[in-house]
Amino acid sequence: MSQLIAETSDDTFETDVLNSAEPVLVDFWATWCGPCKVIAPMLDEIATNYQGRMKVVKVNIEQNPKTPRTYGIRGVPTLLIFKNGKVEGTQLGAPPTKNHLTQFVDRTL
Repeated sequence: MSQLIAETSDDTFETDVLNSAEPVLVDFWATWCGPCKVIAPMLDEIATNYQGRMKVVKVNIEQNPKTPRTYGIRGVPTLLIFKNGKVEGTQLGAPPTKNHLTQFVDRTL
């Protein structure tokens, strides 16, 4: 995982995501999730390419059950983009390519 990607928790989600001055891409994932592992390199590239314009954070749904429940996360991976504390974009499942992920980010930003 890139040093540009932070992990957040139920306890720090408000500070890390909702109160962030810049948009935040949140990856809801689990260790047993194959597609979550497949998109990890794409998220590393997104974190690098959008550095200074958007943060990327991960939420492990097994260790942090409250936050996924709050946002109705029913499957992983689920990607949400937050701007000004509100969900502005949702991607359910793994995007098939980095290009799809980039388009999702660009549409939302």
